[in-house]
Amino acid sequence: MMRYKIVNRKKLLATALVDSVGAIATLPFRLFRKIDPIEPESVRSILLIRDAYLGDVVMTLPILAPLRRRFPGAKITFLTSSSARPVLETNPHVDEILTYDAFWFYPQPMNAYWKFLLQHRRREFDLVIEARGDIRDILMLAAPPRSRWRVGYGIGGGAWMLTDVVPFRKVSHKVEFHLDIARYLGCECGEVEWGFYFRHEEIAAARGILKSHGIEGPFLAAHPGSRMPLKRWPYEKCAALYDRLMQATGQPLVIFGAPGEKSLIREVLGKMRGKPVDLSGHLGVRQLGALFSMARMLVCNDSAPMHIAACAGTPTVALFGPSVSAETSPWGKRHRVIEKDFLCRAGCDESTCKHPDPQACMKAIEVDEVLGAAMEIFRGVSG
Repeated sequence: MMRYKIVNRKKLLATALVDSVGAIATLPFRLFRKIDPIEPESVRSILLIRDAYLGDVVMTLPILAPLRRRFPGAKITFLTSSSARPVLETNPHVDEILTYDAFWFYPQPMNAYWKFLLQHRRREFDLVIEARGDIRDILMLAAPPRSRWRVGYGIGGGAWMLTDVVPFRKVSHKVEFHLDIARYLGCECGEVEWGFYFRHEEIAAARGILKSHGIEGPFLAAHPGSRMPLKRWPYEKCAALYDRLMQATGQPLVIFGAPGEKSLIREVLGKMRGKPVDLSGHLGVRQLGALFSMARMLVCNDSAPMHIAACAGTPTVALFGPSVSAETSPWGKRHRVIEKDFLCRAGCDESTCKHPDPQACMKAIEVDEVLGAAMEIFRGVSG
């Protein structure tokens, strides 16, 4: 079991069982199959699969430009979730976008999968890349279409379904995790190119949103939410920080959040003395990215907006608790990560806190240290 990178014990045991059965059942076939080297001239179509979650899909974007350079004659199809589709819409290295919200990640009925499978299995690709390293994605999404090569990691099971298993570094940032797949395929990976581009009209619309709330100059951004509740900094600390930030910088503050975070943000606003602009629940992914690109900085928890901001080039102060910042911190050198050393973080599955004081790793982060990091960034971008 040590070859798997799975924290949740139940998931680990289930994966090991299914993986062992599959490996044994397919052993005779695998012993005699011939696998040819992957050469650029032999690859005319590529399917790249990264379906969950939005922040992880954003961290997959840098693989696209190297793939295009390595396989210039190939049509690149990206299979992802419907929520992540917008980040790919203007990417010049994606020829086709397919969407499916996998029932093993999202609350979807099984019949939706069968409908998708009927169409998906008719497709044919020279090269299929599964970029998450998850036996469910490999079995349910990567295996059905006919393909000559299937490439991915074996750390989440399913290596027996792949023609090529990418070597895994024990600890690496998710951006590097994805780029290592490209490197395995012979791609040259230099400076990271995100490929999340905004149309002129989207930037103009974002300026219009700000202007309608009285903001025509620089502003600060904040996002107090996160998909996983354990990753959220206490509301009262968010409120105190936002008040002190507005006072110390003299800048207006804009609060962002998903539709499901409206009640959370109301609690934060209810504890504040100042009056920030609340845009929570009103923006799509592309609007969010366009607005982040104009902000002087973002203060947030580990979340998808954190990665969107980093992708847009916005300096970020990111608060980390149960998640591993070495793997999912905002990419780049302009950011600051604040976290506390708790031994239980290494084995946390981010859904259930096993510490005697629930969410102790987030509670231990103090307002003063976050403010200090934010002011350091503010002075840097202002100077």
